Amino acid sequence: MSTSPAGPLPPADGLLSAARRNLRELAHGLSHASHPSTPLLAHAPKRWQRLLPYVVVLALASTFIPVTITVLTTDYGVPGALAGALGVAQAAPLLMLAHRPLQAWWIIFPADILGALVMLAQPAEPDGVWPWTPPGIVAYLFLLLALGLRETRRTVIAVWAVTGAAGVVLHLIAPDRGSDSALLLTILAAVVLVIGGAVRERGVAQRRLAEQETISEAERAQRTLLEERARIARELHDVVAHHMSVITVQADSAPYRISGLPKAAEEEFTAIAAAARESLGEMRRLLSVLRSDGTEGDRAPQPGLDRLQQLVEATVRAGLPAELTLSKELSPGQGSRLSEVPPAVDLSAYRIVQEALANVVRHAPGARTRVLVATERNHLIVLVVNGPAARRRGSPLETSGTGHGLVGMRERVRLTGGTLDTGPLPDGGFRVAARMPLPPATAPSAAPADPLPPEDL
Repeated sequence: MSTSPAGPLPPADGLLSAARRNLRELAHGLSHASHPSTPLLAHAPKRWQRLLPYVVVLALASTFIPVTITVLTTDYGVPGALAGALGVAQAAPLLMLAHRPLQAWWIIFPADILGALVMLAQPAEPDGVWPWTPPGIVAYLFLLLALGLRETRRTVIAVWAVTGAAGVVLHLIAPDRGSDSALLLTILAAVVLVIGGAVRERGVAQRRLAEQETISEAERAQRTLLEERARIARELHDVVAHHMSVITVQADSAPYRISGLPKAAEEEFTAIAAAARESLGEMRRLLSVLRSDGTEGDRAPQPGLDRLQQLVEATVRAGLPAELTLSKELSPGQGSRLSEVPPAVDLSAYRIVQEALANVVRHAPGARTRVLVATERNHLIVLVVNGPAARRRGSPLETSGTGHGLVGMRERVRLTGGTLDTGPLPDGGFRVAARMPLPPATAPSAAPADPLPPEDL
């Protein structure tokens, strides 16, 4: 079959090319370790687990060196000095199994072949085991287990193939020499390598799963943060748009409300109104990007401190014993200074209380909860403290949280330039404390009453 140089290879040539490529890959796997020289279990959490591989390899080497020498001298008649050299070469590299098993194989495997050739020169025993000695087989299986736990599938297949091929060649050299241990080692080697490879691949899969879960959790936290920022931006649009609309109306109507304005002043008011209208248009275009599905119809006025009482009452109706304490200057009615609280702080305070109460409902059902909102030293203080969950209410709706609600609180507080302090209490409750700055004119002359301590809940 003839083909052009650019055409496909003939079937025979293709098979030869694939065979050569596979042989090169197997040779590369035998000559290059697939892992760094870090010890097995180097990343284990406990010290005894990290030391365990060294204890095991030390026990193996100290056991197999004298046993191999004894078997070679007594059962196979190998001279003492030669038996000692072979015993050390076949068993001492077991000390390398913890961190360099492939390099240990390059020492033990040739030593085992050399030992088989040396035994071939000795008188044959009727019931002798050849070409591999019993201690050599057991030690070699430990070596293969270490290889299966550390090396790739390509490397362990190459080791198994070379081991089987060496056994076949030695058996062909002396087919009538004792019992054939080459077939036994080939079968046991396959079993051990499969077990080691399965354990290794399972560990790799678990590590990858743990890494993916960590990445997924980080992505979820980042997505929650971005969603909360977009929500804050939408709410701030409603707040700022109101003030920009007022500026536009005032600037447009100023020439009609104020008589005797000079021409330059009228032109200035006209420019202010035009700039305000342009800013409103830019904000609406930006909002169209930030709004996600299902939020186009959210046109209701944004809540604030004046609706905290309704929020707490709704929570009480849901079965949570909650109380609200508002300082006198923030309570609705005569003398109230609610209108002086900046819109961003007003909205953030409401959302913080809302999220904190929702967390109590989810994680501590039936817990006594106290909400305190007051001003102190040019700051708005928002404190939500709950006790432990009521036993009669059963288990919490959620036993573990993602912390995404706290992320939203921190974003809102950071937006206003304030600080947020959250954490568990000794009695099993939880505390959320936000401190957001206010304009100097908003702060009252007298400090409010101190918040009730957690132990009073």
